[in-house]
Amino acid sequence: MGGKNKQRTKGNVRPSSSGRAAEVLTREGGVIPGFVGFDTTVNSELSYVPAVHGAEEIDNLVDADFRLVLRKLSKRDVVTRLKAVQDFGSMCQERDAEEVKGVLPYWPRIYCKISVDHDRRIREATQQAFEQLVQKVRRSLAPFLKSLMGHWILSQCDTYTPAASAACQAFQAAFSPTKQPEALSFCKDEILNVLQDILLKETADTLSDPQSVTEEEREAKYVRMLTSSLLGVKRLLSLLLQDDRTALEPRLAHLVNSGKFWKYSKHKTPQVRGAFFEMVCALCEYTPGLVQAEAARLCPAVLLSVDDTDPVVLPPVWEAVLHVVSTVPDCWTHVNAKKGFLPKLWALLKDGGKGMAKALHPNLMPLLSKLPQEVTDPMLDFYTTFFTSFIQGLSSERAATSPSESAVIVTSVVECLRYCILQHIEEEEDQKKLRTMLISQQLLPLLEKALANTSLQNGPLFLLVTEMLVSWEKRAGLHSEDEANEGKDVFQGLLADFWEGLGLMFVRYVDNKDADPQALEGVATLLQVMRYPERVKRKHAQKKKSVKMCFSKPEDNEKTGAEEEGGVERPVQTASELVNEKALGSPQTKHFEDVVCQLAQLCLVHVNEKKSERHLVFLSLLLRSFHTPRVFSTLVELDEKTTKNREQRDELRNPAMQFLLEQVVVWLAEKGRQDTEHLVEMVFSALYCCSRQETTRILNHITTMDLQWGIILQIIQRACADADALQSYADWLKGSVLGEQLLGLTEELCKVGRSSSCSTSSTSNHSWTLISLVLSQHHNNEPLIGEVYMEKILEKLHATLSETKSLSDAGNMEPLISFICDVASTFFSSVQDCLLLLSAEELLLTVFQLTAQDQTHSHLSDSLLDKLRKVCAAGVQSLVQHSEYEVKEGGFLHSAALWVTNQLLTVSLDIKSLQVLVVAVQSLVETIISVCDQDSPLLVQFFTQLMPNQTEWTRIRQALPPQWVKTPLLASRHRGVYEKSSMDTWKFRVSTRLPAHLCACALLGRVARSVAFIPPDQKELECPSHLRHTVSELLYALQWCKEVEYSPAIVSAYRSLLTDWGLSESLHSLVPMKDLLEKLYSRSVEDGGLWSLTLENYIFTNNLAATHNATVRRLYGSADSLFPVSQSKLSTLQVLCPTMTKEDRETLVALATAGIINWQENDNVYGCLAVLLCCLKANTQVEEEVLQANLATVMEWRNSKEDWFLFGSDLSKATPEQLNLTVEMMRFLSWLVTHRSTVLGGSQWDFLLCSMLAWLEVASENVRSLWNPWVQLFVCENAALIVNLNQFFTSSSPEVLEKLPSELAGEWADFFVEGIYNLLLPLPLSITDAFTEPDDPVFPLAVLQSVGVALTYVPVQQLKQNSLPPRFIVDQNTNLPEPLQTLLNTFCPLLLFKARPLQMTVYHLLEKVMPQLPECDGEGDNSKSDDDSDEPCLSPPASLMAVLSTCEELCDSILAGLQVGEFAVVQPLSVEYSCILGYLLAWKLLLTFFKSSPSHLRAHYAQYLKRSCSLNKLLLHLFKLMPENPIYPGQGAETKETRTFFTESLSLAVDKSESVEWELPHLACSVYYSTVQDLPAMVRLWWNGQEKRVSAAVEKFTIRYISPVLSAQEISSVHSSTQMFDSMTVKARSAAREVIATYSVDDIFIELVIQLPQNYPLGSIAVESGRRVGVAVQQWRNWMLQLSTYLTHQNGSIMEGLALWKNNVDKRFEGIEDCMICFSVIHGSNYSLPKKGCRTCKKKFHSACLYKWFTSSNKSTCPLCRETFF
Repeated sequence: MGGKNKQRTKGNVRPSSSGRAAEVLTREGGVIPGFVGFDTTVNSELSYVPAVHGAEEIDNLVDADFRLVLRKLSKRDVVTRLKAVQDFGSMCQERDAEEVKGVLPYWPRIYCKISVDHDRRIREATQQAFEQLVQKVRRSLAPFLKSLMGHWILSQCDTYTPAASAACQAFQAAFSPTKQPEALSFCKDEILNVLQDILLKETADTLSDPQSVTEEEREAKYVRMLTSSLLGVKRLLSLLLQDDRTALEPRLAHLVNSGKFWKYSKHKTPQVRGAFFEMVCALCEYTPGLVQAEAARLCPAVLLSVDDTDPVVLPPVWEAVLHVVSTVPDCWTHVNAKKGFLPKLWALLKDGGKGMAKALHPNLMPLLSKLPQEVTDPMLDFYTTFFTSFIQGLSSERAATSPSESAVIVTSVVECLRYCILQHIEEEEDQKKLRTMLISQQLLPLLEKALANTSLQNGPLFLLVTEMLVSWEKRAGLHSEDEANEGKDVFQGLLADFWEGLGLMFVRYVDNKDADPQALEGVATLLQVMRYPERVKRKHAQKKKSVKMCFSKPEDNEKTGAEEEGGVERPVQTASELVNEKALGSPQTKHFEDVVCQLAQLCLVHVNEKKSERHLVFLSLLLRSFHTPRVFSTLVELDEKTTKNREQRDELRNPAMQFLLEQVVVWLAEKGRQDTEHLVEMVFSALYCCSRQETTRILNHITTMDLQWGIILQIIQRACADADALQSYADWLKGSVLGEQLLGLTEELCKVGRSSSCSTSSTSNHSWTLISLVLSQHHNNEPLIGEVYMEKILEKLHATLSETKSLSDAGNMEPLISFICDVASTFFSSVQDCLLLLSAEELLLTVFQLTAQDQTHSHLSDSLLDKLRKVCAAGVQSLVQHSEYEVKEGGFLHSAALWVTNQLLTVSLDIKSLQVLVVAVQSLVETIISVCDQDSPLLVQFFTQLMPNQTEWTRIRQALPPQWVKTPLLASRHRGVYEKSSMDTWKFRVSTRLPAHLCACALLGRVARSVAFIPPDQKELECPSHLRHTVSELLYALQWCKEVEYSPAIVSAYRSLLTDWGLSESLHSLVPMKDLLEKLYSRSVEDGGLWSLTLENYIFTNNLAATHNATVRRLYGSADSLFPVSQSKLSTLQVLCPTMTKEDRETLVALATAGIINWQENDNVYGCLAVLLCCLKANTQVEEEVLQANLATVMEWRNSKEDWFLFGSDLSKATPEQLNLTVEMMRFLSWLVTHRSTVLGGSQWDFLLCSMLAWLEVASENVRSLWNPWVQLFVCENAALIVNLNQFFTSSSPEVLEKLPSELAGEWADFFVEGIYNLLLPLPLSITDAFTEPDDPVFPLAVLQSVGVALTYVPVQQLKQNSLPPRFIVDQNTNLPEPLQTLLNTFCPLLLFKARPLQMTVYHLLEKVMPQLPECDGEGDNSKSDDDSDEPCLSPPASLMAVLSTCEELCDSILAGLQVGEFAVVQPLSVEYSCILGYLLAWKLLLTFFKSSPSHLRAHYAQYLKRSCSLNKLLLHLFKLMPENPIYPGQGAETKETRTFFTESLSLAVDKSESVEWELPHLACSVYYSTVQDLPAMVRLWWNGQEKRVSAAVEKFTIRYISPVLSAQEISSVHSSTQMFDSMTVKARSAAREVIATYSVDDIFIELVIQLPQNYPLGSIAVESGRRVGVAVQQWRNWMLQLSTYLTHQNGSIMEGLALWKNNVDKRFEGIEDCMICFSVIHGSNYSLPKKGCRTCKKKFHSACLYKWFTSSNKSTCPLCRETFF
């Protein structure tokens, strides 16, 4: 109870319902109490309805799931109801039949409700669910049928088609077709009750609840129910048997008698009106008696609705009209035809049916047949109005725009006209007038209208008129002599009248010099259709979709007869057709041909006398259809008067031939004629009437007339269009006349094309098309023209194309080549066996050569090259399609392979040329693969031909530049010699051409990838040798590229090309590993050198040492097989040594030692020493005695073979062999120092150190010879020995050093170190003086690197006391001692030298002396007082600042285009890289210098930097060089803390080679970190002065990456500080980023808290108050302000700021007063005391503060007393 919207009690699922009372009663009483109610059908009797039939009152007798679903069906929500219906259907399908049957008592009411739901999806789903229910319960549905059937029929007529279809499907599932009438008969009364109730009683408000349903939805449902009910009556009547219909008539009479029923004919909704008329049709058909009884209301309702043109209503209205005029005989008595019906009909016809012609017009002839005489009188007026309105409808807007509408109207007009004439064939006067009117006033004007209207011409009008004429001719007896027919004379008269009128109309159009071309074309089209109606009939067969009503009239029978007689369509009339044969189905009357002849004569007159082109076109169209002897005779007779040569005319008995030679040929020869197609058609129309000999004679005559080639092209195209008639023209086509003409044409075209570019004219276009046509057009696999002439034409084309290859201005011949391409493409693709001709193969080869050459050579455009490629592909496809084709000498593939090989070996190709050549060959191979089977031998044969022979391979391999030796030699990976070593040899000329070996490898590798798919059985036979050879050569080429370090750029581009083609990695997998390994090993043993490195790379890349060690070992069998050691065997042994077993290496050591000890008998000591070192490097265990023996032998050479050591030699004269031996001795000694120092005794150490120093002296004397790689190796190994000695003496453990000879360490430190570095220190200068160009190929970069590493060990003392030549600069202010100044002046400029090892070396040298420099400035500073200077500043070392200044300008220009925050990507080791590297290293040195300066000097240096703005520029540069995300490379995903360039230390090693690309970003980050750490105040000042965008970017970056690291370091430095303060203690809290300082003197106690900001050091450090005792508030604030100022403006750490502040406070307690400008005792930047006093107020100020005060205030008064300051 209570309000509906109140909150329901928890757990009370449903609202209160009286239905539950019934449930209680049921449960208690056990039976369902019966109540009388009303069921869904409207009945006069009360029927029993169960009390529990609502969806929500379903009781426990129904399955619980069903109960839930049925309850949901009564919900308001549409989606809920839809889901419930779908679930109900699914459950009916899945559950047992008994469970489903339990639902049946409740289903009818629910069904009757939801089957008419507003939502159409629910209605459709209801019927689908109903089908499932029906299929499950079957016969059990019978008791409920009467309750269901009414709404079931309604649903079958639902306006939503899917719902109606589903309902019909359910109905068919329930009842078979034979049972359906029975079922409906059983329920017919109930059905009619439901339908009548809806039609007569229900309204929109009674069908739906007005409170819950909107007005629009109520109205929509009402209209839908009305429509369904009207259609339901129709469906009921159509399905019932006749007896049941009769039984229902009284009930239907009740419905029909109702006035409300007839109002539906005028209902505002078209759907209802349409359904009403459909029901009327059903009533007329099934209950005619009922209809006749209601004729008074029925006839006006139907007949006066003919103007209802709604698309839904019109079809049923007209169906009803036909039913009414057929069913109700006296229908016109109820309707005034003249006033009511006909005016509406005329208006409808004039408007073309208002776009509904397809539905309306097919009904007109049936209506016409049913109209009684009283309606049609007076007859003439009626039919005149009828047809006039009818034809007027063709001009309506819809008919004019819609061809289908127009066609329907035309069809209907002609049908009605034929019907009228057939109905009026009497001789009476009025019928004659009617016939005359129909022809003269209706039919002929309609045809005339069509002549100017293209859509009417294309429609069925002409065909229908032709059929009508044929029908009239049959009735007139013209088709059969013995055919008797009534009205024969009438039809003959009709035909005569028609043709007379038509002829006059045609003459009127044609006999006019300004005749309309469209009208003339219309005349020709009409005559053509009349001549060949069957052609048009087939064309329109698919378009005819309108259904005609069939009435029993003789006309139809004749029509079908006429159609049957029509012959089969002939698309193109053939020459075999008899000339005088009439086309079947066309008019046979003589009038027809008379009209044609008359028109032909008229045309000829106009053409000859007035040169009318339009009449000539019309004559051509006429003759195309009427090429009969009579027509040609008529034309010739007309021309007889003008013909003078009678004899010739007598010879030409054939009028067609006579007409051709005397008229058509003359017209063809006229100059300036543009359009000749109609004349060519005229020629062939006449040739139909000529014999084969006459045809050949005429065509030969035309060919030799020197006509335009376009005309000959049209003639040949026209001849080829008719395959049957082609035989007639064969003599001409294959004859010599045409062949010679075409050959001459080809020569002329090629000649013109070469001389000028005028070949783009239309004439030339026609000519090329003609050549293409005669070459490619074949008939029955035979060429169109003579084979001899075809071959000659091809040879000419080939010769022309060949010339273009040698011409430099081939671009001018582009149009000619384009035309030849088109011809060749058509020829190759359309002619079978075309390439069996030798000339065709030669042409294809030339095309291929053009596609394989670079455009810079051939000067061809992209589009033309693309065309040439397509031609080539078409030709190759055609070529290799023959199973017998093979690569034989002189053939295309053989010639192409030879040409390609020649290109590779003799022509220097650049990258582009190579790419073009490879792509062309690859395209050729792919084309072969696409046509042939995969096992075709063609590919292998072609590949074999492409391969150079062994001699050629060796030649091109030796032609590779020898620069590859340098890198592996200096990296100790290769021990080799080069015979012709000179400086020019090593100066690699930067070329734009690739060596032939690289080109050959690239091409063969690319082809090999495609050929390598050959099956294994064939692979074993022939492929592997070629493939293995190719792959090994390709690996050799790749190794060469790798060793020259992909320099110059063309080598790098070549390697990228191979990578793109997939050759750099995967190709060697195509050859078995064992085969390839054996091949590489055999080459290495034979030739050594680069083959050995290729073998090494192959073993290393594929990890064969670990995975296939046994296979590798089998290569050499036993170690002694490699002895005696030749140069190539040594190279191989060096590669294989690391993979050898321990036993093999020990064998090698024994053999080598024996060779060294017996050196007097052995001429290859160098080889033995090299083998020994290879084994030692591979960690072979060697006994000390063996090592001592070898060392003793080497020391013995010192005495007996001193020249082997090259002491004091001129290395420019030393051979590589001599240098190699010395280098091996250095390596041996170096290995001993590093690994077996215990072997060395006193004499051995002396020998070693003295040799080392002597070699270094040789090196420093032979700097000019460093272009030689072996001299470079000599210096590098000597430097490596020095490095090892340095490491030994500085890093060895005390135990090792104790075992050394006693004086050795002292000698090393006192004598050797000084000797070494006196020689080493000037060496970089000597090298850069001798080799000024770092990009020169002979520049000794490796030497600089080795020497640089050795120089990093130089002691500082040695640098301070260096013996470098003095170098000073004029006007250079300096306090430095001379050696240090010389060092700086010498090395600082080298920071800019473009050689990274040298830049790093200089950095490390200067970094060592930087901390020593401020001491000198400090001494100089003490000597002069700065009190009088306003802002004291001091310059850092001048030479360093000069380099910095130069670098700054260069960096400005390099980074000018970038914004702050954008990352500059710099190419590693480029000029820009070196410049930026020098700049950053100079700053790193400057910051080191700054950091090591004392506080007071640091302020002076900072002031200098501030004035010069250097730091500002640095910071801007850094934010362009630091990456946006400075993550340290090489981190795994599992790292917990991200490592950045700020957290990782920077390694600036001289010999660093990897990760160079990250060096600059890391260095930039390192410099920025040092800057903010050492110059925080200056960075803060810069940051505050930047624009918002820059400052925001800087702050964001600093907070994210630097502040956390820097803050943590500052706090930890406070923790770990060893600095002690009297009376002050300092503590730090790392978590809170705080430092607490406590100061106490006597009774005074001060505590300050220093808080680092989040964006430290950009933000100001906050100083907060802690506890204080015995200090006044003002003083306290002053001190807090002082500390805050110091920490903000001083460049140093927190500890240094606190020290400064403490000094300030101490001075205050000593009695010194504060400066009253800055409120500090000690100045914040220059640390001076207040000394400048005012004479008036006696207050003292800092000099710097006063200067600032005077400049900012523009006054010279005291800040306190305002008196003038003296």
